[in-house]
Amino acid sequence: MKTKELLKKAEKPALYKKGSAFMWSDPYISKNLLDVHLSEEVDLASRKASTIDSTVEWIDKRIGGDNLRILDLGCGPGLYAERLAKLGHKVTGVDISANSIEYARGQAQDKGLSIDYINKDYLELSLEDDAFDAAICIYTDLGVLLPEDRSIWLNNVKRMLKPGGVLIFDLMSDNQLEEKLTPKTWDVSEKGFWGEGVCLQLSESFLYPVEKVILYQHVIAEDDAVKTYRFWTHFFSKDDLRKMLEEKGFKIVSIDNNVLPATGHYDGSNVWFCCCIA
Repeated sequence: MKTKELLKKAEKPALYKKGSAFMWSDPYISKNLLDVHLSEEVDLASRKASTIDSTVEWIDKRIGGDNLRILDLGCGPGLYAERLAKLGHKVTGVDISANSIEYARGQAQDKGLSIDYINKDYLELSLEDDAFDAAICIYTDLGVLLPEDRSIWLNNVKRMLKPGGVLIFDLMSDNQLEEKLTPKTWDVSEKGFWGEGVCLQLSESFLYPVEKVILYQHVIAEDDAVKTYRFWTHFFSKDDLRKMLEEKGFKIVSIDNNVLPATGHYDGSNVWFCCCIA
């Protein structure tokens, strides 16, 4: 591919224009992603174990009760599901990554935990109505869904929750948006995160201020193939969250920004934790 064509692919796209590749189900990337989930060195893909411990304690207090049926959406390798199961809850974990689900099932078996894991896109999930006492979606998953998909997600979760069931999720706050941009970087690696061969990586982020959206874009050139990964990340005020939830018929219990330790732009006061009732 000519250099000019490659640079064209790395330009700022129209809002919500799709990329050409999907990270979550890629066999090679998903293996690397699992390593990131499990790493204690970084708060990427999943948060560190100590933070997960304190978050699960916070969640358990908010949902209340014993032996509850809990739906963990975007469960990854089961880090929250396992902890909730150890507290005596009956957990169903759902994730689009086959590799993460395979790992989670193996861990549950080794630890003697009865957790039902489902490898599926949670936007296409069709479980029974009024089945769960609580649902969680942690690590700001909901914020990377496009608005129409977010609406579908909330409708489906409300349907699957029992009347009075609790929904808990976290999202990024809209303060200091420009500071959450990442710089333009160019990198060449062999057998790196994005591919097994020699890859040229062009990464940049773009702010769409009216919509309060940041696109984190990665253009990966490997041999003659070029893939574009786009992650549309939405940021919210308290009022945004109230409006979104009330339009779907949820009753808000709390919106907190002091659940996580303050370690950077993607933790502490920069993350809202929402607790609401169906």
